[in-house]
Amino acid sequence: MKFTGFLTISLLIFLFSCKKDSFITSSDARLSVSSDTLKYDTVFVTAGSTYRSFTIINDNNQRLRLSSLKLMGGTASVYKMNVDGTSGTSFANLEIAANDSLFVFVQVNVNPTTASLPFVLRDSIEISFNGNTRQVQLEAWGRNAHFLRDKVILSNETWNNDLPYVILGSLYVPDGKTLTINKGCRIYMHADAPVIVDGTLQVNGLKDSVDRVYFTGDRLDDPYKNYPASWPGLFFLDQAKDNVLSYAVIKNAFQAIGIRNPSVNLNPKLILNECIIDNAWDAGIIALNSSIRARNCLVSNCGKNLYLVQGGQYQFTHCTVVTYANRFIEHKEPVLTVSNTSGSSSNALDAVFRNCIFWGENGIVTDEVLVQKTGTGSYNVNFDYNLWKVQTAPANCTITQVINNQSPLFDSVSTADGYYDFRLKSGSPALNKGVNAAVITDLDGRPRPVGLPDLGCFEKQ
Repeated sequence: MKFTGFLTISLLIFLFSCKKDSFITSSDARLSVSSDTLKYDTVFVTAGSTYRSFTIINDNNQRLRLSSLKLMGGTASVYKMNVDGTSGTSFANLEIAANDSLFVFVQVNVNPTTASLPFVLRDSIEISFNGNTRQVQLEAWGRNAHFLRDKVILSNETWNNDLPYVILGSLYVPDGKTLTINKGCRIYMHADAPVIVDGTLQVNGLKDSVDRVYFTGDRLDDPYKNYPASWPGLFFLDQAKDNVLSYAVIKNAFQAIGIRNPSVNLNPKLILNECIIDNAWDAGIIALNSSIRARNCLVSNCGKNLYLVQGGQYQFTHCTVVTYANRFIEHKEPVLTVSNTSGSSSNALDAVFRNCIFWGENGIVTDEVLVQKTGTGSYNVNFDYNLWKVQTAPANCTITQVINNQSPLFDSVSTADGYYDFRLKSGSPALNKGVNAAVITDLDGRPRPVGLPDLGCFEKQ
């Protein structure tokens, strides 16, 4: 009996040992990774090198073989891996004992003075086992800047042009707080980072290109620097008030500006002076029953340039609103939509468009201006001295001195090269066709005549 018992115990130990020594090959094998993202939150003011690590854990009672562990950027990556004391970018047939783990160290080495570097350097490590793959994302800051993650403006704050600002996560201006951004600032937004304003945003750019304030995505390397929808956009919520953007450039967003609900005071919720909104995937400006006053603004190459719906109060003076279908933007929507409709009802609408150009090319749109009216509530839509591309004049609005279906003759447009200069050529029908609107300069900061100004945001000099 004792001998039999001894054999039984010995057999169990042997079988258990054999099981631990064998490999699990099922696709249901359990594997844990200690982190799904390694973030190197260090500003590299000089050549920077730092390590982070993660652990790959075999949660099985048998050995696990990793068919591959590789750095997806390969030898060109700024990242390097070290596994069990061995450096490299790719490893094969790595074994992890039962209920054991493997440590992976990842180094990043960058020189932030290299101007071509993006602000955020990304790569990933792929773990392959038993037909499965797992990813560990790598994220490092590659240039010197103010890096702000999930930034909340807790007291009135002013940003100056000492370093660029890189926003990771989001930027939020709460009710009762003011963020002031002064001339020359560059704001680079991560792919998931919106600007959300429930308080006040003041942008104080100036006319020279170096003094304008730029909002764009944080990928500055080709081809990503030209992609629309690179970041969400600027969003002005219910309590936002007294927002003024002067000489701001907002590029490559999903919705460049989103704004909702009426102003909480007598001022427009948003004032745009000499601003450029360009290459927004879904919309340049989307407004839901809100209030905007815009002067000398260019809204170009967006999925929907101006989408002003559910009523509101709008005044656009000397604006150029134009889209040319290109490799990024399909021109399928009118460059201007105005509506008082809100579900099955309507809201009050008061909209004036004076000395503007509404134009589109290379798309499927025949009427670049769409006006929609529902109900019998307060309603006024006025087009006063404009040039537009329209086959059927919009109803339910007042039209005064509109130039219809005559090309504005923009200075130079090349969709193949991605080059757009929406200034006016000599001989443009938009020259000297405006009405005095008390606007003394144009988008370039150049003077307009007292008498008959040009239509659009640029004055031919």
